[in-house]
Amino acid sequence: MKTPGLLAAALAGAIAAGAAMLPPSPVNAAPERGGRHCFWIRSVDGFRSIDNRTVYVLVNQRDVYELKLFTPCLDVDWLHHVALRKRGAGNICEGQATNLEIYARSPANRQRCPVSSVRHLTPSEVRALPAAARP
Repeated sequence: MKTPGLLAAALAGAIAAGAAMLPPSPVNAAPERGGRHCFWIRSVDGFRSIDNRTVYVLVNQRDVYELKLFTPCLDVDWLHHVALRKRGAGNICEGQATNLEIYARSPANRQRCPVSSVRHLTPSEVRALPAAARP
């Protein structure tokens, strides 16, 4: 029978070994190969939109990405909750968006709004955004 101290040490070792096998999670929006900035959906902290074609998302409490929508997304500029969904595995990188959608749900309707492009904003671009557009 293992003592409580040995059991705790064995459990901590197993957790550390399991964590080492997970793919690395980007802490910030550091450029990947090719200089493109990328993020994981789980790192999104908020969003803001001032029209029905552009959505700004806040990632890791400091990086802002601009999502251009393929078609107008009704009411996305006043909704309080939206979901960002991607079919398939992997992170979301700058450039043309493939299989990325915003799910917008208002009291009147639900819609899926395809994203056509993703762009990481520089700190000066974020500062230049109107206050109502900053996530």
